[in-house]
Amino acid sequence: MKEQLQAHLMKRVKQCVSNSRHISCEKIERKKESLSKRKGEIVKARATGKINHQSEELEYSKVFYQVHFQYVINHKDQIYLEEEVEKRVAEFYKGILIEDREAAVAQTNEGEAFTIAELTNSNERVYFRYDRLKAVKYAERWWNEYNPRFKSFEVNCTNYISQCLHAGEAPMTGYPNRSKGWWMQSQNWSYSWTVANAFRWYLPNAKSGLRAKEVKDPMELKRGDVICYDFQGDGRFDHTTIVTAKDKDGMPLVNANTANSRMRYWAYEDSTAYTPNIQYKFLHIIDDYS
Repeated sequence: MKEQLQAHLMKRVKQCVSNSRHISCEKIERKKESLSKRKGEIVKARATGKINHQSEELEYSKVFYQVHFQYVINHKDQIYLEEEVEKRVAEFYKGILIEDREAAVAQTNEGEAFTIAELTNSNERVYFRYDRLKAVKYAERWWNEYNPRFKSFEVNCTNYISQCLHAGEAPMTGYPNRSKGWWMQSQNWSYSWTVANAFRWYLPNAKSGLRAKEVKDPMELKRGDVICYDFQGDGRFDHTTIVTAKDKDGMPLVNANTANSRMRYWAYEDSTAYTPNIQYKFLHIIDDYS
């Protein structure tokens, strides 16, 4: 089984740099198409796999594994390295590979009952200056690991982004009310710290401490700013990323957790969660010295 997975993975790696119309992975084709529209290309790719565990039932087997992809991107003569970790499930029948797919990302309903007024209702007045360099350094250090100083979650995207912003000197407020402010401490946390939808509404409505201004164009974002994603376009935001770099056109490249990735093009057109109804919110972090 391991040899079959290795061979399948090598086909995907070759597909990254091939002009063949034979499609073994739709996701890779979407990535290549997105790059082509930007006048970029994948010039080199490599992947390393790791089996986490497997299950057996009669003649069927399931293998749960992860793949660390690295893509060398050439975008208008700007070379950069994009990375992504996929969690995957392979199914075998009588030892023959019959299906290989990306594992579905778990969803959480935590914090669905919040109100904007309650989230942002605070008499605390906290002054700070946002250190974008520190936030980006943290994002680069922990994009594919979990800082043991903080609790981690199966759906960890917003928790990771909150940690990045806190590393940039954004102060916690609202403790110990989970429906108020933005904080994580004493093995507890606010909804706005960990839940993408609560985070999306908290930032542009907060009156002090960590807060943000919504902008219309992703080109207006700076390193250390954030993007929120509503993949289904149903008004409930599912994902959060942080801007860590810009491409040659001045468009954001982002880091994220859950589907761990770094220097990924902000639009997420290559994501298995992408739909034509996707909605974005571009949030520029502001402080008391902006």
